[in-house]
Amino acid sequence: MNIDLRGLTPAPVTPFTLDGRVDYDAIQRLGNWLGSIDGVKGLVVLGHAGEGTFLTQEEQANVIRAFVKSVDDKLPIIAGITGEGTEVAALEAKRAVAAGASAGLLYPSHGWLRFGYQDGAPQDRYRVVYEESGLPLILFQYPDVTKATYNLQTLLDISAQPGVFAMKNGVRNMRRWDTEIPVIRRERPDLQILSCHDEYLLHTAFDVDGFLVGYGNIAPEPLIEMIKAGKAGDYVKARQLHDRLLPVTRSVYHRGSHMEGTVALKHALVARGILEHATVRSPLLPLENGAEKEIHDAMRAAELGRVR
Repeated sequence: MNIDLRGLTPAPVTPFTLDGRVDYDAIQRLGNWLGSIDGVKGLVVLGHAGEGTFLTQEEQANVIRAFVKSVDDKLPIIAGITGEGTEVAALEAKRAVAAGASAGLLYPSHGWLRFGYQDGAPQDRYRVVYEESGLPLILFQYPDVTKATYNLQTLLDISAQPGVFAMKNGVRNMRRWDTEIPVIRRERPDLQILSCHDEYLLHTAFDVDGFLVGYGNIAPEPLIEMIKAGKAGDYVKARQLHDRLLPVTRSVYHRGSHMEGTVALKHALVARGILEHATVRSPLLPLENGAEKEIHDAMRAAELGRVR
């Protein structure tokens, strides 16, 4: 279990061609660029930002292979494991291993979002997926507003299980964050704690080992600096970076639906010269008229120019 994500771990988008196929040439550009940046520790593919649940099983495997190739096997490629049933998720994890994934980000069973979960079910999900696939796993904490969020004891139980080496925490309840993270730190000192609060990075920068965020697609350079400032306890520097990025944060993440953030990320990658267009796959839809200009203007305001 030697995967070190103490830094920035972007969750890349999945680019598509204009006719809706996976654009493997664009994956090569995106992965090669992100993988070349000092401070990027790995890439999490097939997550929400990567439209992973919108892909066929064959496409999912091919996307993993393409990102592995794009970083020349120099960084770990971590696959989102999203299957609803536990056995289904274990099979998905096996396919990810075969495609070259170094680890998995295990999502909750999505029926829990509506109905909640039985005590012990999340622990069992992590146990079975790891035992059947051998894929090291990142614990994924969902927002507190959902019924798929894990209580503190469940987090402690899962993080003590074999194969679980990190936590992606997106609880989005700062009361829980401020009270639970110190307990997890104390009880699980070897667990790598990663914030996925794209819109609350300043608040969470001082308590974590790194960021695992879709935001890392478009602004890896200042986010790496914010992580360094957080670890140094330098609030003034972290606040300066936050304020610099605020126009981008607003245009990408302060939208009517968080799902729109994926579309906005693709527009921002066009602004950086990595993608040629912001094509997404249904059920995502294009943004409203004027959004593209707003996002491009925000990128310029944050001094996030085209990649040379």
